[in-house]
Formats: sequence, C-alpha cells, structure tokens
Amino acid sequence: MTVTGNGENWRSAGACRSADPDLFFPISGTGPDERQVARAKLICAGCPVRQECLEFALANAQTYGIWGGTTVEDRQRDRRRRRRRAAAAAARRTVAA
Repeated sequence: MTVTGNGENWRSAGACRSADPDLFFPISGTGPDERQVARAKLICAGCPVRQECLEFALANAQTYGIWGGTTVEDRQRDRRRRRRRAAAAAARRTVAA
C-alpha cells in the first residue's frame, strides 16, 4: 500500500508530475547536467512517494534517469553495496556453521 492508497497509482502523487520530464533524464552527470541532476533531486527530496519511485526503479532495473532521488550511478552503487553485505553475511554464516 502506498501514500496514494494502492500500489499501482503512486505516480499520480509524485512531486515530479508537473515538472518537465526531460529534467529527470539528463544526458550525463557532469558539466551543465550536474545542475539538472541537482534540480531533479531537489524535487524528489520533497516527494511523498519517493520511496515507491525508488523501489520501482530498483525492481525494474531502470538504467536511465533520476528515480526516487537517485541517479543510475547511485542505484548501481547501492546494488553493489547490498551484494557485498549479503556475501559477507553468507560468509559469516558459513564460518559459524
């Protein structure tokens, strides 16, 4: 269940709804596009469905755009971190057994 009352309709409550969609799909993350990324993340920061948006991006392996206040690079970093933690936890369980 989401802020909007159902799992399918979270997008209608997004703070980005009235923003230019191109803002959330910068060409790169450097130079002038850094400002674009910062503006998109600022909109996401105050969004009531930020977590649902991020979960959607992660579940659907979104490889472009700002989702839930994260860039593709942010999401890749987070996935690598989670994989390392899971591997470390599995190794500890193996050693303990």
